Order: sequence, then C-alpha cells, then structure tokens
Amino acid sequence: MRERTKLDKQISNVKSLAQGLEDSLELIALGEAEDDSDIIKEAEKELSTLKLKAEKLQLTALLSDEADDCEAYLDVNSGAGGTEACDWASMLLRMYTRWAEQHGYKVQLLNKSDGEEAGIKSATIKIEGEQAYGWLKSENGVHRLVRISPFDSNAKRHTSFASVSVAPVIDDSIDVEIDEKDLKLDTYRSSGAGGQHVNTTDSAVRITHRPSGIVVACQNERSQHKNRAQAMDMLRARIYELELQRRADEKNAAHGEKTDIGWGHQIRSYVLQPYQMIKDLRTSVENTNAQAVLDGDIDGFLEASLASKVDSAK
Repeated sequence: MRERTKLDKQISNVKSLAQGLEDSLELIALGEAEDDSDIIKEAEKELSTLKLKAEKLQLTALLSDEADDCEAYLDVNSGAGGTEACDWASMLLRMYTRWAEQHGYKVQLLNKSDGEEAGIKSATIKIEGEQAYGWLKSENGVHRLVRISPFDSNAKRHTSFASVSVAPVIDDSIDVEIDEKDLKLDTYRSSGAGGQHVNTTDSAVRITHRPSGIVVACQNERSQHKNRAQAMDMLRARIYELELQRRADEKNAAHGEKTDIGWGHQIRSYVLQPYQMIKDLRTSVENTNAQAVLDGDIDGFLEASLASKVDSAK
C-alpha cells in the first residue's frame, strides 16, 4: 500500500505539471490573440513556477537506490575541541531537526550525551517520513565550524569539528544477520530532566558490535527491554549502511573514481567569522546566509549533492 501510494503521488504530480503546462500555453495563445500583455505575463509567471516544480520532481525521482525511501537514523558526534566542539555538535543537531520539521518529518530523540559545560558530546535522532534517508545520506562526514568562540574570554577564532552519520531505518523485509556472541551489552542510567523513573534505574542500553566496532545507544524509553529493541534496530541499520557504503566504494573503484564522502572526511565548512560563508567542499555550492542554513535551510546542499552523484554515475 505504501508503494501504491507513492506511485499514485508521482503520477499525480506529473499529470499536474502536464495540465499546468497546457493551461499556460493556452493562456499565452489567448493573450497573443487578444493582444493582452497581462495575460501573457501571468502565464509566463506560471511557467516559471512549473519549471521549479519540475526540477524538484526530477531530483526526487533520482532517489532510486534501494534504501532511499526509508526513514533515517542520524548521529551527531563532537570532535576534538572540548566545549566548543560540543556546542557545534548541538548546533548541527538543531539544524537537522529544524530541516526535518520544515519538511513535515517527525523527529524522535533516541539518545543524547550532554557536554560537560555546554552542548552535546553525541546524540541520535530518528527522522520519520518518506525518503528521509534518501535526502540525508549525503550528509555523512565531518562538518567544520570557524567562528569567534563565545567560550573564549579573549575572543579568538576557533575551528571545531563534528561528525554526522546517517543510516536507513530498515524493516523486516531486509535481513541483517547479527550473532549475539559478537555483541557487548552495557546498561546505565538515563540522563534527562528527571521524572518518576528517569535516573533511578539502569534502563539505558549501549550495544557494541565487536567485528565492526559500531556502537549504538538508546535511552528514550523507560523500559530497558524497549531501549534494547530500539538499539538493536539501530545496529541493524548501521550494519546495513556499512554494507551499502562498501558496495558504493567497490563501484567507485571499478570506475576508477575516488570518493570523499564518508566518515572522517570533511564535507562542508561553516565560516561565521571574519565573514559568513557556508561552502560544500564536494559540490562547491555556497550560501552566505549562514543563519538561514543553521536554521535548517540546507536544501540547496542536499539537492546539489544528489545531482552530482547522478552526474558522476553517467
């Protein structure tokens, strides 16, 4: 039913564009016949709007990989730099949360480790909605911030790093085998604002997958069993994402290409001082409205990254 709903929506969008184009051309013909420039201008304005819609649909149609329709787990981890890096990680978490909310996605906080003075050391959110993973998968990598630190009394410029990892939320139709003997399970007390059970029982769960080194944690549920189930879902997703990345690396190697998208590689630079410039180092897309980007306006970067992947595959 989900597949049918998706196809119905795609067909409806194409029919709507075709009808809009036909109506606009008829208006232009009518305007020329009656020598009415206002009608022609109105039709041309509508054609410009249709062009933007068509470009957006074209990009959406490119989300055709096997996991692109999935929802997404997104991890943010602070890099070296202490409090400044933790603050930068919290800014990134807010940016992705704002982006998701602006696009009608539901955001669920699964795990968060606060910084000692400010910000976060790490956090995991689940973004629920159609094609969330497809849009966000190119955000995997290291994000660099340059600004005058609010935590430095000497008002010096600081460079901070935080890493982002995105994995698809997979269902039972995708089989990921995990041997229980390969898992290390730790429980600890949840951190949070408090409540009847928070911070009183070891309900939070951390699972380490020894062969891959992947670590996942969940603390949003009161029940340890529910947190463990959620953490296992996250682990399956991360292992599946690792396999997708391995396939992509093999494909790039076969074509003699090198990829700079991945964990441990800087993909975007956010400069707030002495000037404001957000630049994606893979696509060279720039945005001088830094505040808008940090408020979730990252569509330009996502679209350019998606388009560049398709161009490189040709």
